[in-house]
Amino acid sequence: MVIPVHDVNPLRRTPWVTYALIAANVLVFVVFTPGVADSATGQGNLAQLCHLQAFLDQWAAVPQELVHHRLPHLVPTGAVGVGPRGQGCVIGPPGYDKSPELSVLTAMFLHGSWLHLLGNMLFLLIFGNNVEDRMGHFRFLLFYGFCGYVATYGFALLNAGSTEPLIGASGAIAGVLGAYLVLYPRARVWVLVPFLIFLPLRLPAWIVLGSWFVLQALYSSGGAVSDAGTVAYVAHIVGFLVGMLLAWPLRRGTPPPPEPAGILFGRRARPRW
Repeated sequence: MVIPVHDVNPLRRTPWVTYALIAANVLVFVVFTPGVADSATGQGNLAQLCHLQAFLDQWAAVPQELVHHRLPHLVPTGAVGVGPRGQGCVIGPPGYDKSPELSVLTAMFLHGSWLHLLGNMLFLLIFGNNVEDRMGHFRFLLFYGFCGYVATYGFALLNAGSTEPLIGASGAIAGVLGAYLVLYPRARVWVLVPFLIFLPLRLPAWIVLGSWFVLQALYSSGGAVSDAGTVAYVAHIVGFLVGMLLAWPLRRGTPPPPEPAGILFGRRARPRW
């Protein structure tokens, strides 16, 4: 898996929506999400985990709730109790009224750890600014939200019995990646490739994003080793394909990015005489 660092694709306007989305995600994580802001991995003590679980059940998207449009009879309350098997999180009737449809929106601004948050925001910053530049601010905002909704519902329909909360902006950002691939397939992207050390290379966007999509497909099918139990790879695939489809009508009128001379795949190319 390569790590994108920067793309060689200048902007015509300031990507205010991209910046605002990044700021909103960081703010929600740091200020409102309980427990995880103090840890790089999202792991904490039992009280923090019970509080976080209750918070996510209230604000995250749950596939079973989205498909059947009803709340469960028992949910985590956020308290810690003692039972026959020792300490654990207390469950009880939900003390809140939740809209499953609105939970898809709120879930897009929730993240489980700093790694989860920073990884998503890195991809959004690198690839979202050019997609916003091409679509315009308002259309990009609608596009981002639509991809997030379709990705979440796509995953929910394929996992209708799941009660695991879905969180993160990954589905919406996957749509951004799909749009970038359609609009700027030949744009150069600086990446770090882990091979003993991190090697800087400059690769075409179609290689970077195409390999990302293939990896998501392998993970979702079980064809590669992953933590598929905690990552909704199907949502990534759905969001990516929807982003490609929505961006396709804009492809013809999109000017190609400038081709920087003198550097190829991270190394200076020799002139041809």
